[in-house]
Amino acid sequence: MPDPQAAGAECGLLDVPLDHSRPNGRKIQIAVSRIKATVAAKDYQGVILSLPGGPGNSGLCTSPAVCVPTSVGNAYDWIGFDPRGVGSSVPALSCDSDYLNGPRPEYVPRSRNIEQTWLNRSKNYADACRAAGGALLDHMTTLDTVKDVESIRRALGVGQVNLYGISYGTYIGQVYGTLYPNAVRRMVLDSNIDPRKVWYQAALDQDVNFERSLRMWFEWVAKFDDVYHLGKTTDQVRQRWYATQNHLRTAPAGGVVGPAEFTDIFVYAGYFQAIWPTLAELFASAVNDPDAELMVAAYESSFRPADDNVYAVYNAVQCTDTRWPHGWSTWRRDNWRTFRGAPFATWYNAWSNAPCLFWPGKVSTPVKVDGSKVRSVLFVGGTLDAATPFEGSLEARRRFPNGALLAEVGQTTHVLSFSGNPCITSVIADYLATGKLPQRKPGNQPDATCDALPQPDPTATSPQAMSPWVDNGALRAPLYAVRR
Repeated sequence: MPDPQAAGAECGLLDVPLDHSRPNGRKIQIAVSRIKATVAAKDYQGVILSLPGGPGNSGLCTSPAVCVPTSVGNAYDWIGFDPRGVGSSVPALSCDSDYLNGPRPEYVPRSRNIEQTWLNRSKNYADACRAAGGALLDHMTTLDTVKDVESIRRALGVGQVNLYGISYGTYIGQVYGTLYPNAVRRMVLDSNIDPRKVWYQAALDQDVNFERSLRMWFEWVAKFDDVYHLGKTTDQVRQRWYATQNHLRTAPAGGVVGPAEFTDIFVYAGYFQAIWPTLAELFASAVNDPDAELMVAAYESSFRPADDNVYAVYNAVQCTDTRWPHGWSTWRRDNWRTFRGAPFATWYNAWSNAPCLFWPGKVSTPVKVDGSKVRSVLFVGGTLDAATPFEGSLEARRRFPNGALLAEVGQTTHVLSFSGNPCITSVIADYLATGKLPQRKPGNQPDATCDALPQPDPTATSPQAMSPWVDNGALRAPLYAVRR
């Protein structure tokens, strides 16, 4: 993780109640960072809290300030934090450092033996979290984090805050706005969670959307067959991808990358179009050299399997935010039904969530999101986003009648603040500088739109490039990040 102090940040730990209903009880500590504004007092805009994705991402070092012009960003004190259980907060939750080591069983339960193996693994992981987390597991919900955000506001001594949420952080923002509307000055929520669907239905919806994104990537790879030699049509590329994955079933690359890990790597195709060329190169290397060291390095550097803090917190939050279907028969039926039309991510998603079947933490009831008292919010969303489908941004807009929605049309990239689209950047910057929102339109539609950035061109002299293993706060690593 980058050193926030090296970036000029002040860092500290804030004591908060483990259980906010018992403010004088046991305390835990939230790691907080601050990069102070550098403008004259008359131009100062206040504090802005970054709400990180996940659940499970660190927000201590990653600031959306990178997506706004310096003249705008420097007018704010940027506050980052690691949510409870994450990273530098105390205690940090970690359950089983070996759980993500490859090769693991393939995701698709083609036999009852595979299915039972994954169920056993999921139960064992939940049991390990019970032993590691103790009382913390009963206090890891989104609502707990929202109350921590309110504790940060009070500690800063300000009456109002600005909020900048990305991915799962948008749900933190939605709930915060519901409970503390008068404390919100301005709020940017990029790639929105659908509050109707936390969290079981959200996963099933993602499966369908990731299937669409993967087919778009296959189509793109076929378009550049002269570069990658993986097939001239979408179906040819798709068949080769699944044939390669099937080969890894009996011969994992480097003894590490089997079918499950192969899926993990290529989930990134549904996140960022800018890394399509890098993923195509990895795909080609897997075809030409199935034992390629490149594939092993890609998995191990991306997923950091020795550190499961992100995955542990992901489960700790989602498994207790709301009640999941109790019986495995419901999961089996729904996931096989979804798999028929969306085979790529369905069982990947199912098994990443399966510890919720056995989770030991106390289950909560989600806050009913109601943003009617929030005075100002800018929603941002891509119309083809797979991780947080666009319907979530539309639903959030409906619940915040004083907000406006900016959409990037035809874009699959997740978290548009980091995409480099100048149209998106200019609207966000204008809002943060002046409070100006796009004029709200009638009906269920975005209030302003931007054209999508062009898809990458690997034959260009200076192609758009982005490391697929970048940690920008939108990604969660390991890439059980498919959700938010």
